[in-house]
Amino acid sequence: MFHNILVSYDGSPHAERALEEAIELAQLSHSRLTILTAITRCPAWAYSGPSVAAAATLSTELENEAANVQRRAIERVPNDLPVTKILTHEPVVKALMKQIKEGRHDLVVMGSRGFGPVRGTLLGSVSQHVLSHSDVPVLIMHADPEPVEPAPDPVSSASSSEAD
Repeated sequence: MFHNILVSYDGSPHAERALEEAIELAQLSHSRLTILTAITRCPAWAYSGPSVAAAATLSTELENEAANVQRRAIERVPNDLPVTKILTHEPVVKALMKQIKEGRHDLVVMGSRGFGPVRGTLLGSVSQHVLSHSDVPVLIMHADPEPVEPAPDPVSSASSSEAD
């Protein structure tokens, strides 16, 4: 079925769901997993004036956090699955498209925050871009919805308090 699955992973609930699905697919088809994590970059303006030292510190912290996020993902992969990790300084869209072209992947699995077409266009949806430009199939996962507790039934609440 699949031989080399690329997973975009940032630690978000949507990425968690994508990783779960990718692991399951890789186990079923005895595939290799490649987990790509992009390091969030400080904005360019942060490297000017008095904030240079703070930006350098923040940059190091962002890199460490991305490495920790990716390490936690790798720890979830069963020992019998081969896994490659990619930690990149490139913007995530650029890194994903480059990896899709060069990595010989036959499936991309990634999460989506579900912005929809209008908000996704305005906010720059990564999943929408990859879906539109990938030469290989893309599986988009959404996080499981948070369970909503039903509101108490006002009739049964009133009945039980009257009985007391």
